Amino acid sequence: MTDEQKESQTSRAAVSDPSRDKALICARAAIDKKAENIRVLNLTDLSGFTDYFVICSALSDRQVQAIADSVEYVMASSGFELISAEGYAEGRWVLMDFGDVVVHVFLDALREYYDLESLWADAPKIKIPAEFYGPAASRLN
Repeated sequence: MTDEQKESQTSRAAVSDPSRDKALICARAAIDKKAENIRVLNLTDLSGFTDYFVICSALSDRQVQAIADSVEYVMASSGFELISAEGYAEGRWVLMDFGDVVVHVFLDALREYYDLESLWADAPKIKIPAEFYGPAASRLN
C-alpha cells in the first residue's frame, strides 16, 4: 500500500477520531512555538500503548521547553490531562504522555539519532491542516 493510499484510508477512518483530534491539538500548539519538521503518526494498528505520536524538532533547549509548555497548556485548557512527562529539565528530548497521544519534542541532533520515524515507518502520516501554519506558511508537512 502506498503512502497516499494509507493517508487516504487514515483520513476516511479519522473523520470521528477523538485521539486524532487530540494529536492535531498538540501539533498546533507546537506550531505556535515555531516547532520544526512536525509529524503526526497514526499508530492505532501498530501499537498497544498509544494511538498517535506527535514528533517535532526545536533548535535550542529553551525552545524544546517552550514547545512542551505550549502543548501542556493547550491540552490542559482543552480538558486533557498530562499523564506523565520526561526530559523537561534537560530540554533535549521531552516526552509527554497523554494516553492515546504521545508527544516527542527533540533537539534536531537527537531526533536524527533516535530516528523514531524510521522505527515506525509503517505508521500512516496524518496531514496537518495548512491553516495551522498561518497565512505565511512556507514549510508544510
